[in-house]
This record gives sequence, C-alpha cells and structure tokens, in this order.
Amino acid sequence: MKIAITGGKGGTGKSTVATALAVELAKSKKVLLLDADIDCPNDHLILSIKRKKERDIFQLAPKWDLKKCIKCGKCAAVCKANAIVFVKEKYPIFIPELCIGCNACKIVCPTKAIGKTKQQIGTIYSGKGYNINLYTGEMKIGYEEAGPIVNALKKFTSKKEKDYDYILVDTAAGTHCNVISALLGSNLALAVTEPTPLGAYDLKLILELCKVLKIPFKVILNRSDIGDQRLIKKIVQKYKTKIIAEIPYKKEILEAYSKGKPIKDKSITKIIGSIK
Repeated sequence: MKIAITGGKGGTGKSTVATALAVELAKSKKVLLLDADIDCPNDHLILSIKRKKERDIFQLAPKWDLKKCIKCGKCAAVCKANAIVFVKEKYPIFIPELCIGCNACKIVCPTKAIGKTKQQIGTIYSGKGYNINLYTGEMKIGYEEAGPIVNALKKFTSKKEKDYDYILVDTAAGTHCNVISALLGSNLALAVTEPTPLGAYDLKLILELCKVLKIPFKVILNRSDIGDQRLIKKIVQKYKTKIIAEIPYKKEILEAYSKGKPIKDKSITKIIGSIK
C-alpha cells in the first residue's frame, strides 16, 4: 500500500506524521519511506538517520553550436520555462537553472544548431533506522524545477517497492508539480492540517487536488487543541471525508522533535487503524 502524507500548508507537521507513522508501522511491517520534499528534505533529521549518497540525478540540457546559429530566436520563443533569453541580433543566452529538459528548443531549431548535453539537478540519498529504509531526493541549490527530481526518486525506488508492505511518501507543501508527481500512484493521501485560517484554506486546495487526481484522502488534524476546529470540520464535511486522528499540541511532542526523535502519541495508532 502506497500512502502519501501531504498537506497544502508548510509547517503543519507532514514530516512529523510521516516519520512517526513509519516508525510505528515498522514494528510489524516492512516499510519504505520516501522523502519527496526535495527542496528541504528533513525526515533523516527527525529520525537522526545518517544518509549515504546513492547517485546524482541528471537531466538533458541544450548545447549550442554557435557556428550554425542564425540568431533567429525560435529557441527562446518555444521555451516555456524561460531558460533561454533572446536579444535581436545576439546569440541566445542559456540559464541552466531554469531548464526543464523538454528538448523543445532542439526540435524547433531550423539549422540544427542545438545539440544535447546533461546537467546535474539533484541527488538521491539512502539511510536506515528504526527498521525503516529511507530514500531522499534533494534538489541541487539554484535549480528551479522540482518535479523531475521527484520522478527520478520514485523511479530509482520503484523496483524495490515489491519488497515492502507500506511505501510512505512525504510530499512537499503546496499543490505544485512536485507535489503532483509525489502523489501520483498513491492508494491513499493523508492530508495533515491545523485548525487555523491558513490551515483550512490550504486544506481545501490539497483535497481538491486529490479529488482531481482521483486519490482517496483522509485528514489528520495536528495541533488539534489550539485554534478553531470548526474551520477544518466544515471542509471535511464538504469533501465527505473524516478526521482520522487529532494530534495535540504538547510539550512531549515538541521535545522529541527538537531532539531528532520520532514522536510517540496514541493518535499515530489511530492513523494506522484507519488505513489498514
């Protein structure tokens, strides 16, 4: 069973829930945890797992033969990522950090002046702790497009999935392409939120995305005893789902988090009971 732990708003506790859930499940099941929050992966920090490098992630990138370039600007016109800047009567200026490797510029070039090269965009790491196998994708600093790195992480671990009872995917916050890439293929999405106006607003966005992707979803309410729960319950009712666990705001959880330890709370047991 592949479960995505997600949530529209950053800082609601996705990684806290993902790691705690992984630790609890790993007591009796084989668990693979994927940290697909490639902008700032932190599952290894919460679990105090030392990572080792598995491989770098590369992407195709254009390479110009300026002897063939006629300065027509078609490559820049077709580049939807704005990775190519064109000034009339000047050679194209390439910004590699913005390139998504779509190859459109090469296809449209009338003089075949654009060839192919590759550039590093990220790295895959692995680690083990609490009987959990953890794989992390991490984006190279300065690179803009996160989706290809998430896809590379999922492809790298796809052949290993058959060896596990549960695959947990810790997604990034928001509803951008990298979150969509992480959600795809999941049997269930657990949306982590908090009882605040910001939490409610972003919960609607992530549930709407899951609905579009046709991924079943349930809600986990973090910091449940602060704020206004009515904000969340109204959305839960609208989307015909339910809150399967409420995680309180308490000192023991904060201390565990600050020490790089997974949290222990009866709410995690409730989550497991709702997903089996």
